[in-house]
Amino acid sequence: MTLVIGLTGGIASGKSTVATMFTELNIPVIDADKIAREVVLPGEETYEKIVATFGCDILHDDETLNRQKLGKIIFADNKKRKQLNALIHPAIRRRMIHERDAYIQADETCIVLDIPLLFESKLTHYVEKIIVVYVDEQTQLRRLMKRDQLTETEARQRIDAQMSLGEKAKQADVVIDNNGTIEQTKNKLIDTLKKWNVYS
Repeated sequence: MTLVIGLTGGIASGKSTVATMFTELNIPVIDADKIAREVVLPGEETYEKIVATFGCDILHDDETLNRQKLGKIIFADNKKRKQLNALIHPAIRRRMIHERDAYIQADETCIVLDIPLLFESKLTHYVEKIIVVYVDEQTQLRRLMKRDQLTETEARQRIDAQMSLGEKAKQADVVIDNNGTIEQTKNKLIDTLKKWNVYS
């Protein structure tokens, strides 16, 4: 039996750090963000649909998507964000399920679906256990502003576009508090995996 874990958190909560820890423990991670970048490459069907919807202004000179330009549009306009999600999400889901099923066929003990919007997109039925990576709001805001060079208003827009970390934590099987050190985070992860009998 393969245990399918859903890994989620909020923007700048340290979810990617935990995803890397899984990889270091030789547990396969299917990364929704990585797939999201793949399905919008030139030549992909989803890319064509996005350009048809939002116009050529959102492209770089080499015709790849200018994610920053697109981000500014969709984070300032809820309707446009929903439009974009309706184009991208079905393609991501198809690819994720395909990869998940391939790992299950290969008899992996445990696989991780790393999905930032696990709750918002109502994808919890894809997984059996849910880990939420948590930080307090001030830490999240500070890290996001520093990481993406955003103003406080821009950072808050991005945080507010997702369900709050507090709400996500309530729905998790395990909450990994990432306010502390990397060591503490890793210990909590390993303890959890031992408890679920997928790591010894």
